[in-house]
Amino acid sequence: MKTHGRQGARRYEWRLAIVEDHLLQRRRTEELVHAQPGLRTVWSGESLPECMEWLATVPEAQRPHLLILDLMVERGASVDPATVRDLTRAGVKVLVLSAMASPELVRKVLRAGIGGIVGKRDTEEDIVAAIWTVLGRGQWHTPELASVIAGDSDRPQLSDQEERALVLYASGLTLDAVAEAIGVQKDTAKKYLSRVKAKYATVGREVRTKIDLHREALRDGFLDGPGG
Repeated sequence: MKTHGRQGARRYEWRLAIVEDHLLQRRRTEELVHAQPGLRTVWSGESLPECMEWLATVPEAQRPHLLILDLMVERGASVDPATVRDLTRAGVKVLVLSAMASPELVRKVLRAGIGGIVGKRDTEEDIVAAIWTVLGRGQWHTPELASVIAGDSDRPQLSDQEERALVLYASGLTLDAVAEAIGVQKDTAKKYLSRVKAKYATVGREVRTKIDLHREALRDGFLDGPGG
């Protein structure tokens, strides 16, 4: 995309797409992007399905580097995390610009590989900073996001390894397979799962069996449901 000639080199241009069902918010986001040298909006619309339809028709050279995505749509279904996962696996960076959704939906889109979440109540300076951070392969997570995820008092607060052990074991893996997957001894994996069960007990949710763990992991968004 860089060109050279008598007028010199042209600045690299990042292509952005925007999904936002509120017209005024969408127009303001377009204005913020337009005001930034090196950023250009190549598509803007109301819903992620519409964006996916457009993506299927454009050549690689016109595909966006970054999608700015609103999670909650008033006139339709919320964003499908599986679609977000498909986008990130295809190399499109995703920055969520949204009012805070349900903690379960937030966790699912985070696991889908997005670059971060910025709130609609955040400053425009923060929104611009988040765009550049994610384009630079960084992560942007606000304190509000952390409080939303941690604020679910009915959900146990697990360490990264405890959550990985829970997800793998509740998905059907044996204890030996879980240990191998996360790179620890079988006894250590067993300790992680014991801690998970104990933390569930502290929030008043008794789990004893693998079936119990699978049920509660689905409820809390650690696992995707049949349609996820």
